[in-house]
Amino acid sequence: MIRNYIKSAYRSLKKNTGFTAINIMGLALGLAACLLIVFYVIDELSYDRYNEKAGRIYRVNEDLKLGENKLQYAVCMAPLAQTLKNDFPEVENAVRLKKAGSIHIKKGTEKIREDYIGFADPSVFDVFTLPVLFGDVKTALVEPNSIVLTESMAKKYFGKTDVVGESLLFDDRETMKVTGVIKDIPQQSHFRFDFLVSMSSLADSRSPEWLRSEYNTYVLFRKGADPKKLEAAFPQLLRKYSGGQMQSELKKSYDEFEKGGSYFRLNLIPLTDIHLHSKMIGELSAAGTVEYIYILSGIALFILIIACINFMNLSTARSSNRAREVGVRKVLGSARKNLIAQFLTESILVTFAATLIAMAIVVLVLPGFNVLAGKELSISLQSLKWIVPMLLMVALVVGALAGSYPAFFLSAFQPVSVLKGSLSAGFKSSRLRSFLVVFQFSISIFLIIGTLVVYQQLNYIQTKNLGYNRNQVLVINNSFEIGNGDKVKLLKQQIAALPGIENATMSGYLPTSQWRNMGIYYKDAVPDQSRAIFPQVWRVDADYIKTLGMQLVQGRNFSKDMPTDTASLIINEAAAKFLGFKNPVNQTLYHSKDYQTHGEVSPYKIIGVVKDFHFNSMRETIAPMMMVLGEDWGRVSARVSTANINNTLDQVKKVWSGISPDIKIDYSFMDAEFDAIYRSEQQIGQIFIVFTSLAIIIACLGLFGLAAYAAEQRTKEIGIRKVLGASVSTIVNLLSKDFLKLVLLAILISSPIAWYSMHRWLQNYAYRINIGWWVFAAAGIAGIVVALLTISFQSIKAALANPVKSLRSE
Repeated sequence: MIRNYIKSAYRSLKKNTGFTAINIMGLALGLAACLLIVFYVIDELSYDRYNEKAGRIYRVNEDLKLGENKLQYAVCMAPLAQTLKNDFPEVENAVRLKKAGSIHIKKGTEKIREDYIGFADPSVFDVFTLPVLFGDVKTALVEPNSIVLTESMAKKYFGKTDVVGESLLFDDRETMKVTGVIKDIPQQSHFRFDFLVSMSSLADSRSPEWLRSEYNTYVLFRKGADPKKLEAAFPQLLRKYSGGQMQSELKKSYDEFEKGGSYFRLNLIPLTDIHLHSKMIGELSAAGTVEYIYILSGIALFILIIACINFMNLSTARSSNRAREVGVRKVLGSARKNLIAQFLTESILVTFAATLIAMAIVVLVLPGFNVLAGKELSISLQSLKWIVPMLLMVALVVGALAGSYPAFFLSAFQPVSVLKGSLSAGFKSSRLRSFLVVFQFSISIFLIIGTLVVYQQLNYIQTKNLGYNRNQVLVINNSFEIGNGDKVKLLKQQIAALPGIENATMSGYLPTSQWRNMGIYYKDAVPDQSRAIFPQVWRVDADYIKTLGMQLVQGRNFSKDMPTDTASLIINEAAAKFLGFKNPVNQTLYHSKDYQTHGEVSPYKIIGVVKDFHFNSMRETIAPMMMVLGEDWGRVSARVSTANINNTLDQVKKVWSGISPDIKIDYSFMDAEFDAIYRSEQQIGQIFIVFTSLAIIIACLGLFGLAAYAAEQRTKEIGIRKVLGASVSTIVNLLSKDFLKLVLLAILISSPIAWYSMHRWLQNYAYRINIGWWVFAAAGIAGIVVALLTISFQSIKAALANPVKSLRSE
């Protein structure tokens, strides 16, 4: 019986090849798009879940408020980890991690710069799941100058993986003994170190200070322990261990510190929440954004709904043409249950075909999607374990829903009514079909509006006046690697003297870099936390402002000829506003050398105010910052004045090689670094545009099929109208107006919902566009034009048809 159903279904589908192809392709495209987004979302949600004890691992964060300054840190004080382990029985273990920065490792005669190096306590193997291939986890990171490599680094430097006992030379001065080799840390990790250096190699790791935070600290709770209980104990812990140091340095007790409106607190965040929910100072890697997960999940759901609506619409539309078939079958003795089974079989057969095509599409486009999304997604045997059941379930559910109308509705009618043709109702008679068309076009127009707003915001970011000129600025990274300050000064001087260079500056503190430093300044010589400012403090030279094209709005720039400028400040407008000075120039601020011990202060005179410039993401308001005159060897930046950048770049390379022949130059351009800051936004924007376009295409496929169905239902009416003298335009208008009414209704429904949703999304940016009325007008016009173009093909085809063919049977 089942075989007969399948054979009959195949014949019926083959008889209507065009309709079947549209139905299958629409659903296949929808399933493929949904599956790609599901891959992306699952990858983002899977961060750090490879750890076997992930559910019991939490990171300790620090919140600091000083006066009106609020800061959130992903790092804590050095003694905290051991203290938590000793004092709290619910803590099974604790571990600290710390970035080591860039280090040159010698391989033969070559020096290779490695960036993914971190310090770790020996307990790192007990807390995190880091499978050890060679070495003893109990002793691997105990001794100073011991190091554990990942499998790929062992192969890179030694050509094999069993390298325990070998040595590596760091920066031509420190010999590190290899004590272990681990598997590569998965990409879905909020930290990815290729080298783990023993924490005991770092003298500062044994510091007893409780007012200085530099270590990412993680705790592993015992099974059944309540993290909230530990959080509740943090205030007393800080009073106990930091109170004495606070009294000594601040001349205030912990309680007095808080009574003054400031606070110093600790809190916990689950390990699995770090990637998407944490954007604090001191993160070990760039974090994701949970808002984008919600947006993409919504798009995936919308696309799937549109594809399913298309499938159901086309299936139910075509089913009414089969009313006579149903009548004949019933006259010949077919039972209702057999008719139900027949229609459901056909529908499910189509969904299975669409599912197979969707899988093939995903396999073909996944490499391109990886480039678009910046991912390395792949279809593995493990992923197939959930993909196959999910797709089978979708095929069954969608097939059953789409086949339910003909199966249960048409099979219930009496054969006499069916054979008389009383069921051959036209397009207007189906309220359900009209509702579904409105629903899917509401989604499509919502996505068009969303795409326009996202594009506008990204364009705003790219074109906004940043307060500095990022174009044609060559940045030489890690210039400190060439040796000492004198060599870096020489590098800057020789580059500045090149004919293609307009100016050059020496500082690692750039608006597009992650090089940051905080300081604390008071308005009075006697420190008062209520009259303090906690700004960014950047060491720059006298050529910095000119090289980066910044603008002084008051006062003057630093001068090489004025020795007193080493005790001077240039502040930004945000700092001037925060301080409340009517005229900041010549005002004096008092600087604490250590922002967390802030005891001894030194006077600094404000000599200028620089126009606000963006040095963080545009999601954040421009914070107070100050520039001090000083030497920083981190980077050398040069403004290129010539159009022949390649020639200038070759000259810069020659200058570098002349000073440091053993180390390869590492350079970039500031505009590229700026783009990298917003790479995730750009990727999401591109994904948004691609899948919105796909959603519209799928909706149009359905509309195309429905227009064909409507034209077919009214063939005789069109023939009669043409015989009576109706023009082609009149008939096209007749067939189009019903669809256009539905599209207009969709515009009215979707516009306010889209405005609210995109307004909420824009709140994530401190600097954002205003959504103009034209966005909704453009989306509406686009929806109407797309619908008209889709409908017009079938309408014109029907209007141009010879009326004799449709009327000759009458």
